[in-house]
Amino acid sequence: MTLPASSRLQFTPDLNICRILNGMWQVSGAHGRINPTAAIQSMFKYMDAGFTTWDLADHYGPAEDFIGEFRRQLITTRGQEALSHIQAFTKWVPRPGKMTRKIVEENINISLRRMDVTSLDLMQFHWWEYRDPNYLEALKYMAELQTEGKIKHLALTNFDTEHLQIIIDAGIKIVSNQVQFSLVDRRPEVNMMRFCQEHDIKLFTYGTVCGGLLSEKYLGQPEPGVFQLSTASLRKYKNMIDVWGGWNLFQELLSTIKQIADKHQVSIANVAVRYILDKPAVGGVIVGAKLGVSEHIADNAKVFTFCLDAEDIHNIDVISNKSQDLYHLIGDCGDEYRRKLTA
Repeated sequence: MTLPASSRLQFTPDLNICRILNGMWQVSGAHGRINPTAAIQSMFKYMDAGFTTWDLADHYGPAEDFIGEFRRQLITTRGQEALSHIQAFTKWVPRPGKMTRKIVEENINISLRRMDVTSLDLMQFHWWEYRDPNYLEALKYMAELQTEGKIKHLALTNFDTEHLQIIIDAGIKIVSNQVQFSLVDRRPEVNMMRFCQEHDIKLFTYGTVCGGLLSEKYLGQPEPGVFQLSTASLRKYKNMIDVWGGWNLFQELLSTIKQIADKHQVSIANVAVRYILDKPAVGGVIVGAKLGVSEHIADNAKVFTFCLDAEDIHNIDVISNKSQDLYHLIGDCGDEYRRKLTA
């Protein structure tokens, strides 16, 4: 399998990435047991198929360790040069509080050690509490570490537009912000997308297939109960669907997407990803990879085989216009992590 040139993005001068990123939240433990040996073998399959870019975090269980082991095995089996073909984007999610150079550097060093790298490709920073302004101190120290070579590029995760502006105004160069963005959750279209276009910031989106709910599996099915939602992803995005408009409207959306998918001979998930991938400022879509358990390599590749036409987009937007205004109900990107989400 060879992905077309359209699957790649020159994200930064030194990072050419796949526009579908392999999401490693799936190895965190919240999605069932993962066999480390099978997981690493699966990572080779993703890379060989062209899916070379990994999204992970310090708190995604063994994700950073998997990257480290994958790199070591890559060197052993294919040589040092093979490392240039993969990109690994991690996150730091500290508890709010006083930030010192020592605290920041110690945590960056942990990721460097676990991932077995001398410099992190991309450090995506998350902060839980905006009322604690120490996030700016943390970012300033990370910028120092970037100058020293321990971090190649600085990025954010789940920051809203207002605080992204504050960070930019503080003189900190941010290359991307990771946010939830899907046919169900279109909040980035309100403010975030335009701001990122104006400041040359890319969006990496997650939740784009709603943990698998945007798929044929749930088309025409009765509303699942909490015990049928077997993973953290399914529970999270089912809650989002409830707030968005409920299961009946979601079935209308699935039915509409299925018609579009059949027209292009692709899957519902392919259409969901393609729609978001085509949005301004979106650099890539993160699709969860349950390594060694289930693979969607061949299906994901189909995202790059078709384009949505004006009729497709119109038909999707008709359904979206029937839904609740999530920006009004929840707030800007990432606000669901800082306030209680209720249907």
